[in-house]
Amino acid sequence: MLTAKQHELIRFIQQRLEETGISPSFEEMKEALDLKSKSGVHRLISALEERGFLRRLPNRARALEVIRQPEDATPARAAVAPGDNVVPMVPPAPRVAESVAANDVIELPLHGRIAAGAPIEALEGQTTLPVPAALLGPGEHYALEVSGDSMVEAGIFDGDFALVRRTNTARDGEIVVALVRGEEATLKYLRREGSQVRLDPANASYDPQFYRPDEVEVQGKLAGLLRRYH
Repeated sequence: MLTAKQHELIRFIQQRLEETGISPSFEEMKEALDLKSKSGVHRLISALEERGFLRRLPNRARALEVIRQPEDATPARAAVAPGDNVVPMVPPAPRVAESVAANDVIELPLHGRIAAGAPIEALEGQTTLPVPAALLGPGEHYALEVSGDSMVEAGIFDGDFALVRRTNTARDGEIVVALVRGEEATLKYLRREGSQVRLDPANASYDPQFYRPDEVEVQGKLAGLLRRYH
């Protein structure tokens, strides 16, 4: 079942695709759905993708494809009963896994710079980064340029490109892209300590950062690194 916001978002994306042939930006989706931050849009898109309604096109930045729509195509708020927050949907169509040759190059969306120090804003990217397919495992990936030196003891240096697999879950001790307070992103080890989330650097010169669980959203796990030598 889809929530009202999920239903509203997929209808908005489809309408924009029909009008312009280009999917809307995260900022446009945020404003259309009256959300406070783009992290809410990320969550809705991930949920729709998991349910087989949307697909992100991996070789293009800001590209979404509507695979199917809810069975009830009327606007979400008119489709639900009072007090309800879901609308019917048809069963997802099976997806066929695509094989990629080991010597292929994949164009990953490059979503700006990410801090390996104090958190900085991770920008929605409009460019791509060519990456050998052999460096990537299964799943959808994107790239971020690393800024800072707080992860040097993990072999992650300023100017490296972090290859990130999209996910919103992670285990303790994994290196993640963490969105802090819906605005800033950082690359750190994720650990849970009591009622708090701890983001640990890999540099003895930096202190761990502590946040409430509702202040931290996992947006991916480190899958690999790409380094350019000049």
